[in-house]
Amino acid sequence: MKRPTERNGLKIVTYIVLIVATFISLFPFYFMFVSATNTHSDILSASPRLIFGSNLAENFKNLNERLDLVQILFNSCILTFTYTFLSMLIHSMSGYALAKFNFKGKGLCFGVIMVTMMIPGQVMYVPLFTLMNRIGWENTYQAVILPALGGAFGMFMMRQNMLSFPTSLIEAARIDGCGEFSIFMRVVMPSMKPALGALGIYMFMSMWNNFMWPLIILSTKSMYNFPVALSMLNGVAWRKDYGVIMLATVFAVLPILIIFLVFQKQFVAGVMGGAVKE
Repeated sequence: MKRPTERNGLKIVTYIVLIVATFISLFPFYFMFVSATNTHSDILSASPRLIFGSNLAENFKNLNERLDLVQILFNSCILTFTYTFLSMLIHSMSGYALAKFNFKGKGLCFGVIMVTMMIPGQVMYVPLFTLMNRIGWENTYQAVILPALGGAFGMFMMRQNMLSFPTSLIEAARIDGCGEFSIFMRVVMPSMKPALGALGIYMFMSMWNNFMWPLIILSTKSMYNFPVALSMLNGVAWRKDYGVIMLATVFAVLPILIIFLVFQKQFVAGVMGGAVKE
């Protein structure tokens, strides 16, 4: 048995390690916010400034001249919130069916869904682009949103969480005369808030950070989302303004940080709920 002094020493070492790890993790974010307020020369100087500067307004002015910031943010919000809402609904319904319905081929269906997780998304870009071009959806937002709605990860996550929901409550609701959609919306979904919170954060992040597919399918600059528009700031080396780029990066990162900090409890609870076994 360890002595009190040994336990206290171990706690101190643990706290020191955690503090150092936290500092290392947060320092890039701090440097990003600081750089957004400094000039290009201050950022690239031999001893970079690690305190906030006074060039934020100038950087914002230059950023707004190079990008239509309001339009780009509006585009990203439309894409992200629409995709997040639809994906939460579709993945929840799919997970509910896979967890609580018994039908022929259920195991095979679930196995095929899991196998698709092993296929890199990049291999689908060429056939997807060809399909979208043939049906006239090139350079449209539905071409960005719809192909990503049936993701295997979301179905798997919601299925694992719904396995823990008591089947007896569903059967009781059926006996009372509730329809399947009413049972899903009024009985099952209120108990799935942690899982929905985790799924919503994941889907929000995936669409907000989506770069390659929007870059391929969207051809009009006024329709670009934030990651694609941000890549347009990377010109030749002597024309780059890292103060402007850092400020644009702040706008790209800030919504994700806010969403995660607000819903972090639901995210952790939802991920832990997926550990329930059938």
